[in-house]
Amino acid sequence: MTAHAYTVKALDEATWAPFAGLVERNNGVFGGCWCMGFHPEGVGKGSTPAMNRERKLERVRAGTTHAALVFADDECLGWCQFGSPDELPRIKSRAAYEQSRTAMPDWRIACCFVGKGHRRQGVAYAALAGALELIAGLGGGIVEGYPEGADGVPAGFLYNGALSTYEKLGFAREQKIGKHRWVVKRHVAPTV
Repeated sequence: MTAHAYTVKALDEATWAPFAGLVERNNGVFGGCWCMGFHPEGVGKGSTPAMNRERKLERVRAGTTHAALVFADDECLGWCQFGSPDELPRIKSRAAYEQSRTAMPDWRIACCFVGKGHRRQGVAYAALAGALELIAGLGGGIVEGYPEGADGVPAGFLYNGALSTYEKLGFAREQKIGKHRWVVKRHVAPTV
């Protein structure tokens, strides 16, 4: 399947059920995160998969979480989470990031996930491209991502996305903040 065979929809109450189905089919994604790790609440000590699920649903209902969901027919195959820095303040390699940060972006790409059986089929590309389209519809601006440039790393572990995918969509490398992790940026023009 190519990226052109997919449909991208925003995460909202209407798409919650297919999103939740994908998360549940993949062990809550990395043991129960429910894509909450980059939100202020975070995950870990004191949180449970059930609590993370409920927090994510609360954010969906409140409109304080954003993601581009990739569908083939009615099945959600993957997503790309994005949001403002206030919505997604927790990023990996934050200490290295803060050392040379000059300005905050308008938007962050935090988490990219593709379900088992659908990896290396253009889903991640469709999700990131879809996130950029949704960002354009929300006013555009400077978009920052934190992908991994690790050849040979299994796709399921590239939860920030692959550097090559970002570069195919016009992101430029800004700084290296980890052994394999980069800060990449791109301006997205508004469509509204």
